[in-house]
Amino acid sequence: MDYTTITVSVDAGVASIYLNRPDKANSLNEAMWRELEHAMRWCDEQAPVRAVVLAGNGKHFCAGIDLSMLMNIQQAVEDACDGRKREKLRRLILALQASVNSLEQCRKPVIAAIHGACVGGALDIVLAADIRLAASGAVFSVREVDVGMVADVGTLQRLGRIVGEGNAREMALTARDVAADEARDMRLVNRVLPDREQVLQAAQAMAQGIAAKSPLAVRGTKEILNYSRDHSVAEGLNHVATWNAAMLMSEDIQLAVMAAVTGSVPTFRD
Repeated sequence: MDYTTITVSVDAGVASIYLNRPDKANSLNEAMWRELEHAMRWCDEQAPVRAVVLAGNGKHFCAGIDLSMLMNIQQAVEDACDGRKREKLRRLILALQASVNSLEQCRKPVIAAIHGACVGGALDIVLAADIRLAASGAVFSVREVDVGMVADVGTLQRLGRIVGEGNAREMALTARDVAADEARDMRLVNRVLPDREQVLQAAQAMAQGIAAKSPLAVRGTKEILNYSRDHSVAEGLNHVATWNAAMLMSEDIQLAVMAAVTGSVPTFRD
């Protein structure tokens, strides 16, 4: 696919995806939603890709949904039949949700490297990542109530699981800005780095560390973490027992054990 709103590159097992509309603060237009989903599905399918870093070019990670796209929704779903118009709108919302969900559904860990603004739809996206790193000066906000709508692409479903119900409700109902240090304190981000360059370096180093490990074990760990989050402890334990019954006796575990015994560094195939 010829991307117009993002860039994708792969080096040493790490795919780097950059939102690339810097003159528009990387606001999410229709093409960017579609291209992000395509890139994430491509990363999932490509065996040489073992981890993903998601970042933004320019001054900001992402300023949220492009307001022109928001204003054009009425025209996009126009229909003489009110029922069909509502069905079109529902399908549009589901398509945006699918774009965000693609980060979570990608079997490879996704690390979001965030600087500047991360608001509205951008927050939806990074909440679906596995790990979030922020530059000092990054700002997070659930902005939807300020434009007269209910957030509908994932924030209200994921934020409370990460920062706690009280913090999530405060952010969603007030639309206030949350600075990087506060975001770290409420566990919205794992770590705060001094600037954009250092957050990108930290994200790349983390991704390369993950890429050096058993791909089978990494993919399985993400699968089990996601499943266990959405199910009871008993269901999670049963699922991981079934998973390991299928995947445990792999060549990767033999290589890892042998490396531990000999003090060498294991090399795993894709």
